[in-house]
This record gives sequence, C-alpha cells and structure tokens, in this order.
Amino acid sequence: MNRAIAKAGTVKALGAMSGTSLDGVDTAVIETDGQVITGFGETGYRAYSEADRALLRAGLGQWHGAEVEAAGDLVTEAHRAALSGYEGIDLIGFHGQTLSHEPRGRGTLQVGDGAALAHALGVPVVWDFRSDDINLGGEGAPLAPFFHFACAKWAGLREPLCFLNLGGVGNLTFVDPIFDRPEDAGALLAFDTGPANAPIDDLVQARLGLPMDRDGALARKGSVETGALELFLAEPYFAKMPPKSLDRNDFSEMIELVRELSDADAVATLTGMCAAGVAQGVEHCPVPPSRVLVTGGGRLNPVLMQMLEVSLDCPVEPVEVVGLNGDMLEAQAFGYLAVRVARGLPTSCPGTTGVSALVGGGVVSIPVPA
Repeated sequence: MNRAIAKAGTVKALGAMSGTSLDGVDTAVIETDGQVITGFGETGYRAYSEADRALLRAGLGQWHGAEVEAAGDLVTEAHRAALSGYEGIDLIGFHGQTLSHEPRGRGTLQVGDGAALAHALGVPVVWDFRSDDINLGGEGAPLAPFFHFACAKWAGLREPLCFLNLGGVGNLTFVDPIFDRPEDAGALLAFDTGPANAPIDDLVQARLGLPMDRDGALARKGSVETGALELFLAEPYFAKMPPKSLDRNDFSEMIELVRELSDADAVATLTGMCAAGVAQGVEHCPVPPSRVLVTGGGRLNPVLMQMLEVSLDCPVEPVEVVGLNGDMLEAQAFGYLAVRVARGLPTSCPGTTGVSALVGGGVVSIPVPA
C-alpha cells in the first residue's frame, strides 16, 4: 500500500464516476483523511461519443456475454484516458459502469477493470464498491451518503437536510449533521426515489435523436398527463419503506404510459413523474428537512426544479449555494470512499443501504512493479 495511505492524515484521492445517464466520465480530486474533507481539487470530464453510448446501452440489463465484455473494455479505456495526467495522486476511487442492479436477485454489476487501471496508471485503485454490501444483505446503493454527511460538515450545516442526486435515477440522502459520525444511528437515511433523467433521455433519444431535454425546453411546452402520473405513483415501490434501490430500467414501462402523448406532453409527464417520486420519498424522512440540495444533471433543468419547489415544503436549491460542485459530487464521493476503504472505515450502514452491519466495501488493487 502507498505509504501516504497507510499512515494517518490527509491524502490526495482522485475519484471517477460514470453514471446511469451514460454521458461520460467525471473525474475529481479530493483531499481527505477518510472522515473530514480538507479540500477539493482539479476536475475533469471525458464525454462518451454516440457510438460509446450505444455500446453501453446494449449492455444495460445484461449480466454476461459479448455486450458486457465490450462495455467493460470501453469503460476501462475511457477511465484510463480520463484519469491520466493528474499529478501527486495517492489513491484512485473507480466506480465503473453499472449495467445491472438486482440486490434481491442476481446482485449488482459494474463493469471496468480496476486492477488494469492500477497497472496502467501506477496508482492504487479501489473498486467494486458494492459487492460486499450486497453480500451482507444490503441494497448496494446508494453509496454517496457517507460523503454527503462529510459535505454537510464541511459546509457548516447544522439543521437536518436532504441531498438529492438527479442523474439517470434519483436518490435522496437525509442527513442530520448534529451527529458525529455517518454510521451513528439516526445520522443518515438514504434510498432511490425513482427514475430521474433516464426515461426522459431515452424518450427524446428515440423520438428526436437528442441526448436530453436540455434546459427543460420540451417539458416547458407540454402538460403533465395526470392519469399517467397516477398510474406511475401506484407502483408498489413508492409504498416500500427505505432503504431501497432501483436499476436504471426498473421503470421502463413509464415510456409506455406516455407513448400516445405528443413529444412535449410526454416529456413534461416524465419530468412530473420524477418530481412526484421525490415528493413521495421526502415523506419517509424522520423529520422534515430544512432544505433540499440538488446535485446531478437534473438541477440544470429549470422545469424540474420548479416542479420540485411546488411539491416540497422547504427550499429546493442546487448544491452550489453551499459551495459544492453539482457536476462532480459523485466523482468526489468515490475518491472520498476510496480513502475510507483503504483505511478500514465503513462506507455503508443499515440506514443507507439496509445492510445488516457496517461494511467498508471495495477491492484495493496495487500497481504491479515493472
């Protein structure tokens, strides 16, 4: 193990995230001892091409076979390119690309080879963050909550609040900063709220050849179909108590609910479904949050943000209002979690994933000497 990691004190970690939106690889430097955040550093982004996204989409929902192998090769090479060029890095946190997630069935699958990255980059790599949690009865997701707790402390927040990540899937973290540690009972509650950008992206890609509804332009022109929204909210998932998690394609039937609608009405309705799922989720919080801080691509959609403001009884704001970077928060999270794994600290607990005991999931791969 790298000497800087083995001893106590702050290290410089580089995190990477390739999310369910399939847009590209985010990379971000964070300085931490695995508990307190002492600084944020350089960030980067490597976009996936349309051919890359098509290859990754072909692997979604698969567990093995040629599509999975091809996706894994692409993810490893894309991350090698994205993570190169950083200097003074002690440790890398590599999430990989989720293709399938079935915590009560076949488990979870994130493709990409962390050992190959360690060898190529000459830096220890922590990866396969979710498997240990799944093996101990947890959902394996979401994993950012321990980092959200550290962010609340870094920002000096004192009242209970929520972090809401709106990527392909929405996930909510309730944080009570009064506690000393994220694993303390009552400090955290986390779960997936429902689909977020994924069904919107899929619909506009299929109908219009567009990667997303940029700035909510289509949704703004449409109306929410209340019948479809009611059918969506009747799904048993919303009544299920957290922690709970979803696969990107678990609500693929949403597209069927809006198939007969115009492009604008279909996108407006899918956007309304995302907001309604969040509103349902906030009802599970142990106390009403003082505010909801939004991260991920969804915070850049003014129509979605307005729907959330109407649906929730507290301020809804992008995480930038407290000095955080909403584009890079998940990449930073996996740099932070990598340090925790390397130092034997937990990365999930019963309140975040439903796991039976505290677990620090992850494989640490050390570069092979030349």
